[in-house]
Amino acid sequence: MRRVFVAGIGATKIGEHWERSIRDLMVESSLNAIKDAGIDKKEVEAIFVGNMSSGYLQGQEHLGALLSTWLGIPGVAACKVEAACASGGAAFHNAFLAVKSGVYDCVLAVGVEKMTDAVTSDLTSALIMADDQEYVAFAGFSFVALNALVYRAYMKKYGAKQEDIALFAVHDHKYAVNNPLAQYRRAITLDTVLSSPLVADPLRLFECAPTGDGSAAILLCSEEKMKELGLEAEVEVAASSVATDILSLHDRDDLTTLVSTRRAAEKAYKMAGISAKDVDIVEVHDAFTILGVIHLEDLGFAKKGEGWKLVKDGEIEKDGKVPTNLMGGLKARGHPVGATGIYQIYDVALQLFGKAGPNQVDDASIGLAQNVGGVGGTVSISILKRVR
Repeated sequence: MRRVFVAGIGATKIGEHWERSIRDLMVESSLNAIKDAGIDKKEVEAIFVGNMSSGYLQGQEHLGALLSTWLGIPGVAACKVEAACASGGAAFHNAFLAVKSGVYDCVLAVGVEKMTDAVTSDLTSALIMADDQEYVAFAGFSFVALNALVYRAYMKKYGAKQEDIALFAVHDHKYAVNNPLAQYRRAITLDTVLSSPLVADPLRLFECAPTGDGSAAILLCSEEKMKELGLEAEVEVAASSVATDILSLHDRDDLTTLVSTRRAAEKAYKMAGISAKDVDIVEVHDAFTILGVIHLEDLGFAKKGEGWKLVKDGEIEKDGKVPTNLMGGLKARGHPVGATGIYQIYDVALQLFGKAGPNQVDDASIGLAQNVGGVGGTVSISILKRVR
């Protein structure tokens, strides 16, 4: 099968875009990606839009045709892809497969979500749709409560301390300062995190990713199309995988391991011909601090129960062993859920293109982005590789 390359990237700033519609956001990011590639938009043959809740929150579905219409390229293949918070990663996976298979040569993967227009009760209802409505949601659980259960289980099983896990949020904010697209570009202290309001015991407010609006886009092209368009092939998609787990926590054997991450990572590492030790830059789905720690373990960067040590010892810093979330992560860059997976790939691509500014990792050549839907019900893994 053919090689697939990143031809262009684009994104909006994440924030509270009160005067902009979901259509406005995804059109902007898409045009930015096309402009970054330096090609005519009519070269795009297909579009996959990752989104979780537009139907419930905006009363707007059919995002593929909506986007192709407002981009001025009606007629292309286009559809929405939904996998809860992993919708962006799943959209990218479909775009990758579309080019890799030879069906299309130039495909746009877009992620978009607009959350701040909704009242809190509606947003809470939308997010818990990522789990079983007939049992979990009906019983009154919120998405935050489910992750609080994971947090408690992890501390009990491994004896980890909250102050060590909560450092993940401090880390994210440190690097978001240098990201012009980040929602919260300010540093915070551990005391700030631990003294913030309790949301669901033991999760504190500043351990949770915020709600926000945003859109990001990645333009993928085949090697043949890159040559035809006169584009330099710098960053290749070395692997893209998706895996699932039992949907709800109460049916799983271990709350502290996301089997879907392990499965997707195993597939992706094999496809890329690498192992965890070869990865230079990582983007993990830290919707909550505890998840960031667990993800580092399940991706193979730390032993089970020791992911927090990487954070505490500074090993996820720019000059550490596993540079992680160097553009602010979900906590500080922001988490417009259906768009998050594309933002993560955007941030990895920035590093590999050497355009991450003060947050640039020297000689970064392989990057991994992990996007999670629900509490690990779905996980996508994308591995990018700099080829020149």
